[in-house]
Amino acid sequence: MALRRGISGSPIRLLSCRSTTALCRVCKEQFLDSVVLGLKALRDVDLQDLRTRFPRLPMVVYAALRPGDGEIMLRLIDDEGVSALLVEGVDDAVAGDLVLRHGLARKRELALSDAPRLLRLREDIQKVAWDFLVRAAGRPIGTVEVATELGVSREHLSRQFGAGGAPNLKRVIDLLRVVCASQLLANPGHDALAVSQMLGFSSPGHLTQVSRRITAGPVDRLAELGPRGVLGKFVRVGMRSRR
Repeated sequence: MALRRGISGSPIRLLSCRSTTALCRVCKEQFLDSVVLGLKALRDVDLQDLRTRFPRLPMVVYAALRPGDGEIMLRLIDDEGVSALLVEGVDDAVAGDLVLRHGLARKRELALSDAPRLLRLREDIQKVAWDFLVRAAGRPIGTVEVATELGVSREHLSRQFGAGGAPNLKRVIDLLRVVCASQLLANPGHDALAVSQMLGFSSPGHLTQVSRRITAGPVDRLAELGPRGVLGKFVRVGMRSRR
């Protein structure tokens, strides 16, 4: 499959849903990068309902559309809020790249593009660790895994990462978890319980606790802040907080 080949070098996994029920369940329970809909899904799925519940979840149509389907294409983009429309058999070679380009991970990377400067990550080991953490954002990750990825000891990484006024590694890991939470909570279909489970927090209370450490604000402000807002709050109040 062209799409599977196109994303094979990225950390994004491709999940297939064979029914509308399965798609809705996956949207609600998993931290998705985007939803890709084929021709059958366009007929079966209530796109407007899906967009109402998950308005910030990018949706891409990848289907064998014909020249006479122009009206459908315009409606999908204008009325249904589809992020991109790919034509099977025409866009196959770039399908994977285009899907990734419109996904949440890419939006997160763009929103955090100036984070290394703001967080005072100047050394190579700090920048490499940051890049790995951004790619891995959305799944539970610990300092040992980061150290193993970089080929250094946990003690060495922790000591070097926090040098030069940068926040410590654990706090930056929590920052990215809260950034991901801000993306998820922007969808009415995601509540604090679902988000805490998706991101590996032990409970909604744990998510609230970490959110306050990072942003000095309540968890119900995260959706409003978004990734850039969370980063800004962290730089102002959370980098060295001991709470």
